[in-house]
Amino acid sequence: MMKTITVVIPVFNEAGAIVPHLETILATTREVAANFQFLIIDDGSSDNTAKEVHQLCEKTEEVELICLSRNFGKEAAIFAGITHAQGDAVIVMDSDLQHPPELIEKMIQLWHQGIDVVEAYKASRGKETWTSNILANGFYSLFKFLSGMDIKNHSDFKLLDRRVVDVYCRLPERKRFFRGLVHWMGFSTAKIPFEVPERQAGSSAWSRLRLLKFSLTAITSFSSLPLQIITLLGFFFLLITMVIGGISLYDKFVGHAVSGFTTVILLLLLIGGFIMIGLGLIGIYLAHIYDEIKARPSFLINWRKSSIESMQQLPPDDYLQPPQKQEK
Repeated sequence: MMKTITVVIPVFNEAGAIVPHLETILATTREVAANFQFLIIDDGSSDNTAKEVHQLCEKTEEVELICLSRNFGKEAAIFAGITHAQGDAVIVMDSDLQHPPELIEKMIQLWHQGIDVVEAYKASRGKETWTSNILANGFYSLFKFLSGMDIKNHSDFKLLDRRVVDVYCRLPERKRFFRGLVHWMGFSTAKIPFEVPERQAGSSAWSRLRLLKFSLTAITSFSSLPLQIITLLGFFFLLITMVIGGISLYDKFVGHAVSGFTTVILLLLLIGGFIMIGLGLIGIYLAHIYDEIKARPSFLINWRKSSIESMQQLPPDDYLQPPQKQEK
């Protein structure tokens, strides 16, 4: 029996080119020997993205639209799509064609060979600025140093076997880093390199500030080493304080004039700065704990629409349990 593949595509404010991009992806997958379902997850777009996709649903049987009640972020949109995916395998990809749909056939071939996770990775980062490359490489290096996991040049363009999807959906945490969690689970993986094509329309919705916030979330979700570094810095400055204190006491006992106020002030500023940084890091981890304890859902669905079912308002508890997979 032909396998069913669910393609999850998160979108946000992409009305300008969303339909032609989706039509390109659809046309490519029609040449692949598999049954495809498409879940388009609108992450609270403020433009006409949902309306454009809704019109595509009316004339395309395999496309379904799920609208989140507000903008929860790409990670939550991916989780929403994976949670509602019914296929034997799930492919997560972007809609802007920077994840080449031509790779889907090769990904499915590797999956048929028994690979649980087929990951397309960036052989290069395309026409990004040198500052973006430096910041990206810095993040990946820091993430590897702190967490021990190398995810350099990884992307969200992945195929996941059904058992990987089921495990991912059962993970209890709410602050999710999709690439990191899939890598952490340790299922058998095959990789396909690709060159990032030039963006055909629009611009990235990721500002430097959003990327910084995302980076902090990713790192602190997978490593507690920054907290241990604070402890090491505390011992280091304690040692410096003991040395300077010993020198000061010696000068006092031998009758030398006390000097070095500039050094003391600089040390106070340096130590105070590290204390504030340490408190900030502790605050980030406490915020993670606070979010987990609140146990709020990662996303809320406003409504869903496909060409084979009428628009329906979902009950409040729909997001709590994924739909049951139908027996074949």
